[in-house]
Formats: sequence, structure tokens, C-alpha cells
Amino acid sequence: MSDSAPFDPDNNAPLEKVLIIVSRGSLDGIYPALILANGARMEGIEASVFFTFFGMNALIEKTMDSLKVSTVGNAALNLAMPMLGMPVTMPFPTMVGSIPGVSAFATHLMNKEMERLDVPPVREFLEMISDAGGKIYACKLAMDMFKLGKEDLWERLDGVLTVGDFYKEAAGTRTQVLFT
Repeated sequence: MSDSAPFDPDNNAPLEKVLIIVSRGSLDGIYPALILANGARMEGIEASVFFTFFGMNALIEKTMDSLKVSTVGNAALNLAMPMLGMPVTMPFPTMVGSIPGVSAFATHLMNKEMERLDVPPVREFLEMISDAGGKIYACKLAMDMFKLGKEDLWERLDGVLTVGDFYKEAAGTRTQVLFT
């Protein structure tokens, strides 16, 4: 919350703003933030999305259109098994994820299913959020760390902020911070 009052679960005051932090750069790590930001804007809630560390992949012009599903160490890939006609209870062995081509295949399946459900690609989703008044920010520390310049990033970016500047986005509003 933006004020110093303790959290009150019985308080029904409407949420005014969400600050969403994205630190994972895989397709399955970026989409939750885009869906949350878009949903907030559709409900009339302000939304600001802050891409940091590997989440920066979604903003880099050279990588944003070719994001992949993470198949190694992704314990939740059993959720994708129904796309292959298998039960959701079927585990996806991590070792299988390391075989060349498996990540590309998983990415293809996810993209195909999202297209079927009319979920836009990352670039288009960012444009929709921006067009709806949502703000898209890059993390200054991540840019410095990965040696990125503003010219490397999506042209409609609202700015490059420090973490402190991003948190100032919450000032004066009933805000929820979400980390995806």
C-alpha cells in the first residue's frame, strides 16, 4: 500500500494502480505480467510494468519477437502436457528439456495455443498496454549490467528508471505491487 496504515483485509476501497515487476525473460515468465497489466487497464486500473534482469528480453528489439519457453528446470511443464494429448498429471522430465529442439517445440506449442486463444504476441501486447495508457519501464541497473542502451530497446518505452523511481510511481494511490 502507498500509505503507512496497516493492511486491512476488510477495506473495500478500490485498487487504483498496479506496479508489476518482471524479472524472468522466458515466454512463460513474461506473459503473466502482460496479462495482468492488460487486465488492469481493462478494469480502469493504472498499470506500470518494470522489466528488470532477464525480463529485459521482452523489451530488447532483437529478442522480443523470439522469446522461448523455459524447459529445463521448469517443474510446472506438466501443465503443457494436455497440448500433447497427455494428462496434466504426466510429469515433464527436466532431462528431456535439455534435448536440442525441445524448447523450440514447447515454444511452438505455446505460441500456437495462444494464437488459437487470440492472445497477442509480446510486441503487440506491449503496444496494446501502452495504447490503453499503461506504462512500460526498463530497469537502469539491468541496462547497465547487460550493457544496453536505450537504442537497443522497444521504441515506445516510457522510460528507464531506478527501482526507487519505479516505487515512486505508487505515491498517493492505493497500489498493489506484483512480482511475476
